[in-house]
Amino acid sequence: MKISTIASVTIVGSTMAGSLMLSPVRQPVAPAAPAAQTLPSTGLPVAISRIRHGLDLEAPASPTEIYEQYVPPLAPAPAPAPAPTPVRTAWAPSPGYTTIPVPIYRQTRNLNCETAALQMGLAYYGHYFSQDSLFAYENPDLRPAQWINGVLHWGDPYTNFVGNVNGSESSLTGYGVYYPVILSIARSHGVPNAYGGEGFSPGTIYAELAAGHPVQIWMEARWSRPAVRTWIAWDGRRVRYSLAEHSVILTGVSATSVRVNDDQFGSQYWVSKATFETSWRDFNNMAVIYR
Repeated sequence: MKISTIASVTIVGSTMAGSLMLSPVRQPVAPAAPAAQTLPSTGLPVAISRIRHGLDLEAPASPTEIYEQYVPPLAPAPAPAPAPTPVRTAWAPSPGYTTIPVPIYRQTRNLNCETAALQMGLAYYGHYFSQDSLFAYENPDLRPAQWINGVLHWGDPYTNFVGNVNGSESSLTGYGVYYPVILSIARSHGVPNAYGGEGFSPGTIYAELAAGHPVQIWMEARWSRPAVRTWIAWDGRRVRYSLAEHSVILTGVSATSVRVNDDQFGSQYWVSKATFETSWRDFNNMAVIYR
């Protein structure tokens, strides 16, 4: 054997002996109760510090005391002042101011405004009829309008309702009816003293209203002023017309205005005498007075 080999053996042996002398003696440990299968130990247990990431921070500790911001109490609101006791006063019209309690009806067809005004005039005297039952007496002439050599020919509103009551004036599919037909129905349905015509003066109308007599008049819808023209009826009569023809019933008068029951809207309002007279003039001051 070489000396180097012996030296190596001696060093190794001494190292092992030293290791045996320095290592602590392990005490026998009682076996643990049987449990779930565990992994074999690979070394001595060592405490491990886990690396914390930005998304894995612990929540801050809750404060041991909580402080609330002080809010001073609101000052008590002053007691509301007692409401004044309303004073009831009876409404009284000014001098020269007259109204007639005529019920307000709205027309039920596109073009039966004349019938609706008639219905209101009759109802004021206690005679109640539907608009359709009254319209049946107007004997509508359903012959269509025709242009012949540049002249419009259509029915005669002085004898019959012209066109379709559900038609349109602007498209010449329906128009209306004038005072003789309405007056005849009014007299036969409970108001025998009614009278009507054309060429009435404004003073006559105002006097009848002041006496408590409703007055049906012919004018333009919304008090507009479209063109007024004429057509030739099948019976040869020259008929003055406007494509905004409308009929309402007047139910009051003052020094400057007249009150209108407007069946187009089922509403009641006042209009100046100047406005009334201007539109009314386009139909030659046509009216039916209910008395």
